[in-house]
Amino acid sequence: EQAEVAGLIGFFVNTLVLRSRVDAQASVQDLVRQSRETCLGAYAHQQVPFEKLVEVLQVERSLSHHPLFQVMLVLQNNETAELSLPGLQLTALEDEWRSAKFDLTLNVAETDQELLLSWEYSTELFSAA
Repeated sequence: EQAEVAGLIGFFVNTLVLRSRVDAQASVQDLVRQSRETCLGAYAHQQVPFEKLVEVLQVERSLSHHPLFQVMLVLQNNETAELSLPGLQLTALEDEWRSAKFDLTLNVAETDQELLLSWEYSTELFSAA
């Protein structure tokens, strides 16, 4: 969103904290509408640094869980490019994370043809089934 950093190479993460309350009596259409409004409100304030949000909300910090959320949705929809360096052969490696960073994470990678989904979860809270 910021033109001055568009050409930089690096790890830029934009974490938006969203709160949803699901009414068991609500229709899917109502849930989608509510989610849309929640997301639009978050996008309108996405430049607020995450740590500033934690500070302003005065959330009690704990080493056992994240201060504002326990479920993460990760959308990877950035353009990808092959990296080539003269005289070197490069191979991408798969992530080898063996512990969940949050209670539950849904990773979504967007390609030209499909969405690739993978789940990461705390085995203390969930089973594979």
